[in-house]
Amino acid sequence: METHDSELHWYALKVFFNKVFDVEKILGDEGWESYIPCTTVMVERNGVRKQERRTVISSLMFARATKNYAASLQANLRGRVMLYTYTDGEGRKIPSIISDREMNMFRMVVSSGEDDLAFFADDERIFNVGERVRVTGGPFEGVEGVVRRIKGKRRVLVAVTGVCAVATSFIPACFLQKL
Repeated sequence: METHDSELHWYALKVFFNKVFDVEKILGDEGWESYIPCTTVMVERNGVRKQERRTVISSLMFARATKNYAASLQANLRGRVMLYTYTDGEGRKIPSIISDREMNMFRMVVSSGEDDLAFFADDERIFNVGERVRVTGGPFEGVEGVVRRIKGKRRVLVAVTGVCAVATSFIPACFLQKL
């Protein structure tokens, strides 16, 4: 896919030592948008209860930046960040662009507030199995993905290709439309 160097795209990052929030701050300080798949949990420390963000897929985050900036991240944050890449026909490693549509679908499911979501890293190898559907009703209306049975329940799996996936909570068949 050819792109102009000044165009903004989403890129996936693997952040080592679970320092995603530190890298999020660095990106924000430099004026770049980022997204970390998180959930909010209530924790109690020293008798004080407060809400805390926790990652749902360890060490994963996304950055919306230019191709040049994305490529420079790995060098600038040496030892802390690995950019997801692919190898082109000439053996060069190219940053893997995630489409806005794919990222929006993923974010819609992660941020739904549903408790029964299931998350999978890339090594789960279940992304392209099953039937492609669109959800036509309920909290996930408009989401497109692949039907999977997980823990005995029908769910729609939404993937960021080659990076990760999230599965919705149970969706009744009447809310699914074949694509």
